[in-house]
Amino acid sequence: MADHQYTLAALAELLAVKCVGDAEVVISGLATLANAGQGQLSFLANPKYQKALAATQAEAVIVAPDMVGIGPANCLVSDNPYLIYAKASQLFAEPSLQDAGIHPSAVISATASIDPSASVGANVTIADHVVVGAGTVVNAGCTIGKNTRLGEGCLLHANVSLYHDVSIGDRVIIHSSTVIGSDGFGFAPSPDREKGGWVKIAQLGGVVVGDDVEIGAGCTIDRGALDDTCIGDRVILDNQVQIAHNVELGENTGIAGCTAIAGSTKIGKNCTIAGGVGIVGHLTIADNVHITSFTLVTKSIAKAGAYSSGTPMQDSRTWRRNAVRFSQLDQMSKRLTDVEKKLD
Repeated sequence: MADHQYTLAALAELLAVKCVGDAEVVISGLATLANAGQGQLSFLANPKYQKALAATQAEAVIVAPDMVGIGPANCLVSDNPYLIYAKASQLFAEPSLQDAGIHPSAVISATASIDPSASVGANVTIADHVVVGAGTVVNAGCTIGKNTRLGEGCLLHANVSLYHDVSIGDRVIIHSSTVIGSDGFGFAPSPDREKGGWVKIAQLGGVVVGDDVEIGAGCTIDRGALDDTCIGDRVILDNQVQIAHNVELGENTGIAGCTAIAGSTKIGKNCTIAGGVGIVGHLTIADNVHITSFTLVTKSIAKAGAYSSGTPMQDSRTWRRNAVRFSQLDQMSKRLTDVEKKLD
């Protein structure tokens, strides 16, 4: 953790919250309620951990107004403790900025434009006509393809691969092993599959990523077949998310790990998609939709709200019995229809 120290009063001012207790107490780090000790700040976002708040040894806590007095006397008070914790965490994080300049082992095209304030790490490869904006950090082993543009203040962690014709906005964070601009899964079947196999469809579009986006480790965002694949401003992607060709993600949408979205699906603004979700291609999902874990989305969603599919976990014996009954549902439905007709 970075070596930062703040008085509680200074934190309150930086975070625009109310300070209660000893304003001059010094805070040097963050910790959970269970593990916090002297000089550390903790938080309570979920009331079910109220007992942990009462028992914590934290120097100070971030709490809602109705929780003041339950735990430590030193508090930062907010109606949204979790948001304030998120902002506080940034004050104690290790800085990602590096010295401007280009490592001697980097291979950079003479036609590339690298802002003097940018940082390019060891063994980076930058192709023709690439543009790297002011303050952007490209860490070791990254590969940036022809005609790709990186905006200002971006951070590429080690071994990110950006193919050709990718446009990245400002203040974008991309974690290691992510690939942006790979070919979409486009193939036409040959009439004689044994001789002709599959005929590849050249992927002629690009990828456009907006501002203030964060993309987790090991993600894949495919380029468009003709038009671009588009990721809106302030989208967040967890690790190992697959975005197929020509998908569009609306602003402020968040997608958790191991979700896969098939080609040409359009997802609205302010959506949340939990882990392990599968979304088939050519669908439209409205703004403000929440999709729960391991849901399979097979049709468009026209209204905001929460959507789920699948069955909850059961003991294996019960699940097997229910699986057998599930296979009988069509037959049972027909028999019920016949009974209803006879009753009528």
